[in-house]
Amino acid sequence: MTEQSMVPGTEPVVVIGAGPVGLAAAAHLAERGLPFVVVEAGAAPGESVRQWCHVRLFSPWRYNTDPAAVRLLEAAGWTAPEPDGLPTGAELVGAYLQPLAEHSAIAGHVRYGARVTAISRLGMDRVHTAGRDTAPFVVRLADGEEILAGTVIDASGTWTAPNFLGGNGLPAHGERTAAAWIDHCLPDVLGADRDRYAGRHTLVVGAGHSAATTLLALAELADSAPGTRITWAIRASAPDRAYGGGDDDRLPARGALGSGLRLLVDAGRVELAVSFAVHTIRPLADEPAKGGVEVVGHGPDGDQRAIVADRIVAATGFRPDHGFAGELRLELDPILEAARALAPLIDPNQHSCGTVYPHGVDELAHPEPGYFALGMKSYGRAPTFLLATGYEQARSVVAALAGDWAAARDVRLELPETGACSATLGVREITERLGLAPDVPDKLIAAAAQHRRAAASAADAVLAAAADLGLDDTAALQLAAFAAEFEAPTSAQVQGQSAGAAAR
Repeated sequence: MTEQSMVPGTEPVVVIGAGPVGLAAAAHLAERGLPFVVVEAGAAPGESVRQWCHVRLFSPWRYNTDPAAVRLLEAAGWTAPEPDGLPTGAELVGAYLQPLAEHSAIAGHVRYGARVTAISRLGMDRVHTAGRDTAPFVVRLADGEEILAGTVIDASGTWTAPNFLGGNGLPAHGERTAAAWIDHCLPDVLGADRDRYAGRHTLVVGAGHSAATTLLALAELADSAPGTRITWAIRASAPDRAYGGGDDDRLPARGALGSGLRLLVDAGRVELAVSFAVHTIRPLADEPAKGGVEVVGHGPDGDQRAIVADRIVAATGFRPDHGFAGELRLELDPILEAARALAPLIDPNQHSCGTVYPHGVDELAHPEPGYFALGMKSYGRAPTFLLATGYEQARSVVAALAGDWAAARDVRLELPETGACSATLGVREITERLGLAPDVPDKLIAAAAQHRRAAASAADAVLAAAADLGLDDTAALQLAAFAAEFEAPTSAQVQGQSAGAAAR
């Protein structure tokens, strides 16, 4: 990417989304003195966060606020929350996002009820090349209005595009017909949605943090609501990855999710259905109040099983919707739907950590100069995003827009490890034993990730990365041997892979 191509013209930067990352971008733009407009489809800031306002985050406040935003707020008399406190979604909005959106440097630049339906270039479609890098973007809203933009920062997230229940990524047969029986991710089972779940049998599908959060809440509900039953279905052959790192997790609340879930399963309070890829959903009545739903799943050998439940919680993750960018030249990884340069650094098939290699403007760039997807959307289908990652993305991109390339490329990201990444731990053990520098593991993993797409194996990728770093042959061969052993699938992993990546 050429540095000159990043300097915006007279048109403003249009930021799509007034969530945590979109408002962080706005704060950095305001601090840099760059013109900008934030367009938000909802009626208030943090509209998606408000949908899970009852949920307590497992990351403390210090990871959930952006430095530029904090500087703006504190200059206006705002007092930061206790850094080690764990906010709920409601507290994240009320104590941080709402004051930030109302700050004098930002408030006048935010438009609510402004849903983006399409983006293109002024006077040209995706096929036209001549003059493309200097033509302003045209951002079309649902009411037909068009805004000209010098740069587009898409921080619209993925909340409105949940994954389907079908184990193959497609809607399960009957999924749309059974929509009234299905809640997508994080229902408030102890509060507003209690009556739908108390005394009933709920099937939770998925193996990520959202599934764990819902399962723990349902177990708490069962303590006070007799007859409440819980079944947990995952595509993998074992739940170990969903349990995470437990006490080794540097975010104790995140580790407690997995540990608590393990206890519930071991105690028989949650019925576990493994190797269960949802195929068909059949309502047993014409509405939920009159009957439940039958869910048919396929195992790795094609065997079929059925689970009958009253409600389904689809905690199967999210996917990016790039529909309104159809006239832009995006270069997306064919697996994750993330920017191609970013994908190998976050691929959940290779990374089991909540930590990722620091990345910024270079990894987020597309062949369409001036368009960037940040935040959850930047990760495509990878589930390991943390807000701190999005804030550093925003800082890097805005620094580049301001022409400050030294700052843009000085990307630093310190994220708490999950305690579940055996690959990272193994590399660290080998490098420590060989007396290598402390920064070698992180550099090696990042370099290996860059080589992994073209390399025939993980071992070859590690050898190439070791050569990049100038490691001697002894170290390189030991690290490559470990990578080969780590990549070799167990029989359980093979069974899980036959049904696709583990349910999230």
